[in-house]
Amino acid sequence: MSANLPEQISNYLSRFTVGIAGCGGLGSNCAVALARCGVGKLIIADFDIVTSRNLNRQYYFHDQIGRLKVHALRENILRINPDVTVKAFDMKLCVSDVVELFAGCDVIVEAFDKAEMKHMIIETVHLQLPGKYLVTGIGMAGWGNSDLIHCRTSGNLIVCGDEVSEVSDTLPVLAPRVGLVANMQANEVLNILLKDFTPEAGNEAKH
Repeated sequence: MSANLPEQISNYLSRFTVGIAGCGGLGSNCAVALARCGVGKLIIADFDIVTSRNLNRQYYFHDQIGRLKVHALRENILRINPDVTVKAFDMKLCVSDVVELFAGCDVIVEAFDKAEMKHMIIETVHLQLPGKYLVTGIGMAGWGNSDLIHCRTSGNLIVCGDEVSEVSDTLPVLAPRVGLVANMQANEVLNILLKDFTPEAGNEAKH
């Protein structure tokens, strides 16, 4: 049976596990992008519920308002790709949780809203999970200025965003820029996971 290149990529990605810390604008959109590509297992964690204010940028639907984000996101992912294993944890992550939940992941995605939580997971992964890849998102508020959004790599830390725009009363978070950064994070995850991927000659899949 032959398989085209996207199928080969999906089959290859099915062996990997990605942890996603936070299921808001970044986390929900990044998780969906990875599920569409065929990542085999996603470990998602968040303590929040879906509200109407989330729908301007997060991958949820109006009839999911009031539900826990992790459960709603798991449902949405499985509607897109039922072959993905999604482990959902309703919790506010602390240092020990990060280590316990994500130690077995091939890559971790940071998708928190608050700066102190971003700092916590960056420090935790650096000190307690050395060598583990962490893809973080910093600076995505407002609109326009797409050319300022970039990726910066420092060892096993990859930062996506413009690294300067902070949310304020005059600079909200909106779907376009959040989506750009979330999908950039997903793209960087694929760049890591596919580093040893070699397409099969003639696009013939082995079974």
